[in-house]
Amino acid sequence: MPAPSPLTPASPTRLRSALVLAGFLAAAFAVAALGGIATASSVQSWYPTLAKPTWTPPPWLFGPAWTLLYTAMSVAAWRVWRSPATTGRACTLRLWWLQLALNATWSWAFFYYRLPAAGLPVIAALLALLIWLQFRIARTDTLAASLWVPYVLWVSFASALNFAIWKLN
Repeated sequence: MPAPSPLTPASPTRLRSALVLAGFLAAAFAVAALGGIATASSVQSWYPTLAKPTWTPPPWLFGPAWTLLYTAMSVAAWRVWRSPATTGRACTLRLWWLQLALNATWSWAFFYYRLPAAGLPVIAALLALLIWLQFRIARTDTLAASLWVPYVLWVSFASALNFAIWKLN
């Protein structure tokens, strides 16, 4: 049988898989945009005036870090989606959507409303959910779980930073 031509259209399964990956990426980056709307005014005017711990990352680091994290979390979700259909897989994917909602909610609580104290319970819930998802994802796909680890670590760090900012202000 001859090799497929580069002009041969992708199979419906491959096309669907690519579209699902694009959907996960679009959802994650829509949340990033929503978070950007929440942070836009405060990140220039309010956030620089806050007392922050010495271990606060430089402002330029947040954009690239979140870009990598949103990409990795999307690929992790896509890999879970590609695993055999089970009720566990469906639950894990629903929880993935919930973590996106908590992610966006934190930006609004902390930056838009300028309430580090309101951000604390949101980021605590987000971190707990991310850790739970870490275990669920690890049972499904080890590469997806590896992609999830930086997100858990970053939100752990962000939780400590949120707490420190609340205490200092």
